[in-house]
Amino acid sequence: MTESSDDKLVLQLQKGNLEALGYLYDLYQRKVYRTALAISGDPDTAEDLTQDVFLRLYRFANHIDTSRPLEPWLYRMTVNLTYSWIKRNRRWLRPLEDLADWLAGTGASLQEHVESRDDWDRVQQAVVNLPFPQRVVIVLYYLNDLSLQDISEILDVPLGTVKSRLHYGRLALKKSLGADGVTVGEKFPDHV
Repeated sequence: MTESSDDKLVLQLQKGNLEALGYLYDLYQRKVYRTALAISGDPDTAEDLTQDVFLRLYRFANHIDTSRPLEPWLYRMTVNLTYSWIKRNRRWLRPLEDLADWLAGTGASLQEHVESRDDWDRVQQAVVNLPFPQRVVIVLYYLNDLSLQDISEILDVPLGTVKSRLHYGRLALKKSLGADGVTVGEKFPDHV
């Protein structure tokens, strides 16, 4: 199945076809999980949130506009559920344990960016410590390689707000990491 068949799969899902949900899960599970993991900072929570996203996809299939791409809907649902989880738990969990694994899955080589595990741990902690709005934009932009316009639509905020959150998120990362001598420019390019 290809992304162009998303609308057909959603139409099948709207008719109660659970096999269509399985295909959509296979297509998008990794992206949803990685997004939830990067925002929540906890692998178990990310797994639970991933399941919740697909349960909501099934439950609300009749409300999904098949003329629009499904992927932004999934990202929006992931962000919203993760935000609710964080708000409900009122704490930031331990740093991401295997951030390198999912980052390596995007084509970036961990060895190219980080000279030691200690440096990488500081990068992980810096991302986890970002304010939620900045963290979400950083994750969607760098991890999911979404355009600023796509992020604006997913979060339902103006493009300028996305740019601002990305800018201030980068500054916070540079400040947090620069004090320890960790070079951020390679990890988080300044181009928009």
